[in-house]
Amino acid sequence: MATGNGHGSALRTREAQYQFELDMAVRDGFARFGIMSNQTWRDDPRRLVFLLSRYKFVAKMLSGKKRVLEVGCADAFGTRLVQQEGAAVTACDFDPVFVADARDRMGADGWPCEVVEHDILAGPVPPADYDAAYSLDVFEHIPPADEDRFVGNIARSLARSGAAVIGSPSLQSQAHASPASKAGHVNCKDGREFQRAMLRHFENVFLFSMNDEVVHTGFHPMAHYLLAVCAGRRS
Repeated sequence: MATGNGHGSALRTREAQYQFELDMAVRDGFARFGIMSNQTWRDDPRRLVFLLSRYKFVAKMLSGKKRVLEVGCADAFGTRLVQQEGAAVTACDFDPVFVADARDRMGADGWPCEVVEHDILAGPVPPADYDAAYSLDVFEHIPPADEDRFVGNIARSLARSGAAVIGSPSLQSQAHASPASKAGHVNCKDGREFQRAMLRHFENVFLFSMNDEVVHTGFHPMAHYLLAVCAGRRS
């Protein structure tokens, strides 16, 4: 791309209102995907729509919360949707490869975010007084024997008044999932079972269904994805 004085482009868009987009690309470079989102965009771009829709749901449910924890952030590609609602997000993951990628990219793209390496099965995330927490596409990777530690440590990472959103593919969805998608899925549940797992750690659990990018309150056995909005931690 031809450039002018280093602050803009020698090129001019035919419609002036789009010039700032060209100037931004020349000035700041192009934003890049993370490790996981890059693969999704290359192999299954529709899935990226579903992913971002889940983050948008979280962002709207937790709007107004100031200090928010993400558990199992992977490359944290969707995290900025939650940040866009005004939250200061601490994103954590147990894999140092993804943590390093997220740290590098979030700052470079102008969306600084605290990203920490932490295994939620080892304990709550300090300082354990977050206003809210969320975890998407992690629960199904947790062995059933460890699910209470997983949900319990998310709950104990919150202040008493905190809320949480936890999402997972449904048990019924696995009949239609690809081999790559099912790899590592050791704990997909029916809607009611998923809700009961949350209720062991939260007083109130509101269960939503999701099909593709649409969130609704419909028949749980027909849901591809489950989202539990939780409040009032028990421990």
